[in-house]
Amino acid sequence: MDIKIVNLYEKDVNGSLNRREFFKNLALLTGGTTAAYAMLSQLETNSAKAQIVAKDDERLHTETILYPAKTGNMIAYWARPKGQEELPCVIVIHENRGLNDHIRDVTRRMALEGFLAIAPDALSLVGGTPEDQTEMRSRFGELNNEDTVGNFAAAVQYLKTHPLSNGKVGCTGFCWGGSMANQVAVNSPDLNAAVPYYGGQPASQDVPKIKASMLLHYAGEDTRINQGISVFEEALKTAGVEYTIHMYEGAGHAFNNDTNPGRYNKEAAELAWKRTIAFFKEKLKT
Repeated sequence: MDIKIVNLYEKDVNGSLNRREFFKNLALLTGGTTAAYAMLSQLETNSAKAQIVAKDDERLHTETILYPAKTGNMIAYWARPKGQEELPCVIVIHENRGLNDHIRDVTRRMALEGFLAIAPDALSLVGGTPEDQTEMRSRFGELNNEDTVGNFAAAVQYLKTHPLSNGKVGCTGFCWGGSMANQVAVNSPDLNAAVPYYGGQPASQDVPKIKASMLLHYAGEDTRINQGISVFEEALKTAGVEYTIHMYEGAGHAFNNDTNPGRYNKEAAELAWKRTIAFFKEKLKT
């Protein structure tokens, strides 16, 4: 799919372009109104097609929960294998699209690997993730960054002391969530492992606060995010933080999101996921 169409659709989703202008530009890119309607239908149904683990998979127990956080109760999607206790735990942090079906699916995938996984909704205290995605940008604009970090960090303590937890907690996140995963690592000394996907890096002066082992996934064609890698890596080395960096050449930002055909890179996504699961099993199960 043409990356121009993907970028245009993302502007529509996050509310930075009104619907009339979006459709006008989509028609220009696709060659007409009929083709634009067909393309819009394809874009809007990608999430359902990309589902890997069914919502009612009999191997899993899933539900929506509330956990106590810095500024009040946070909504989170919960998934774990049935019939197991004292599992290692993983927090899954969404992109700037909120807690959507794709992230719920990723959470179920994580659970099937033998983890108690939860995906908090960063927008819990501003009405939750909206069904109308054109409202997404304004909802994110209402968030206070310090409070948001604190709310995700609270999930570490919630899972660490949960009766179904083995006491070890990791986190992973994508895009906006990758940046947040880095911040959770900075602000949660009890976090055992973090796997940010193409996330913005924390300030160098904050890196010595990181106690977790870090596995960092970056996309070769992600110029903006990659500008911060060298400074981050130097700070990690200086602080003595255990870390590994993987660069996926030829892949672009958001390469893991299989609901976005213009961004998704199957080879990079599958390799990164394999490495993520192996890392979490090493750091959280032993």
